[in-house]
Amino acid sequence: MYRSIDLFAGIGGIRLGFEQAFMNDIKTVFASELDERAAETYTANFKDDFDVVGDITKVDEKDIPPHDILLAGFPCQAFSLAGRKKGFDDARGTLFFDVARIVRHHKPKVVFCENVKNLVNHDRGRTFRVIRTILEDMGYRVFHQVLNSKDFGVPQNRERIYVVAFRNDIAPQTFIFPEKMDDAKTIRDIVEKKEVSAKYYLSTAYLDSLKRHRARHEAKGHGFGYEVRDLDSVAGAIVCGGMGRERNLIVDERLTDFTPVTHIKGEINRECIRRMTPREWARLQGFPDTFRLTVADTHLYKQFGNSVTVPVIRAIAERIRLHLEALEAEEENGRRAVGWR
Repeated sequence: MYRSIDLFAGIGGIRLGFEQAFMNDIKTVFASELDERAAETYTANFKDDFDVVGDITKVDEKDIPPHDILLAGFPCQAFSLAGRKKGFDDARGTLFFDVARIVRHHKPKVVFCENVKNLVNHDRGRTFRVIRTILEDMGYRVFHQVLNSKDFGVPQNRERIYVVAFRNDIAPQTFIFPEKMDDAKTIRDIVEKKEVSAKYYLSTAYLDSLKRHRARHEAKGHGFGYEVRDLDSVAGAIVCGGMGRERNLIVDERLTDFTPVTHIKGEINRECIRRMTPREWARLQGFPDTFRLTVADTHLYKQFGNSVTVPVIRAIAERIRLHLEALEAEEENGRRAVGWR
């Protein structure tokens, strides 16, 4: 049984991927998430005998239970191309150092981190070199790879960096990240099977404003603006802010009642353009339909935009498990050899 902790846990996407890979051989003993609504979704889906801790910066590392695997999806906004890219000058960027102090004290066998692709290039590569050097100085061999979610059975073009650090005494010489497994899925595979609520359809007033917004940027030679995706294509990376929902609109002609169910300006558009639902976003991230969505849509869009793609995590975790099991087999063979002598 491997013991794990879940830092910057969000709604538990990294944990879910590891649980799918390790099955009954992993147990989460500690979780931390500052966002109360995300923690609410987390606790609705994971039944633990402990409470989710809020601010990890206020937690003494000595009070965290011993563990074998540390999971950390530390905030990416400080390094994102979509943000201001302040890195360690942003308070969110410095949260990696909280990961480091916990690693330094507990020395887990494996440290797993996920972040935006730009982490590697941020500040001309210096930011990632700092992260790598800190882990290496604490006694870890570090491996990393940028993977795209669309290669792992979900129709979302989402590139992220994945970092796997093994403690030196158990580290392999090389760690091979999983390769493309399934790139055939399209948006059509994840849309709701039945007609969705009229609330997800854009009003005529809002759609007109989006068209004007895009026209202004196109006139300036920019590529900004709303985008309607073909159902036989893949979605762009879902994100929690800005034009996140409007960059992944779809046409769904199944609406039978165009009566608004919320207060809108104008009418429901007759082009049948709508936002994807939170459940569809959950599917874009590879969450099973059994995953409970218990908070308001506004929070769910933010949570899934901030989350990870579960099948990618699972594929990497399966490789980690294979290595750990091989080590265990070697140790067992060694004990038997000593016994025979």
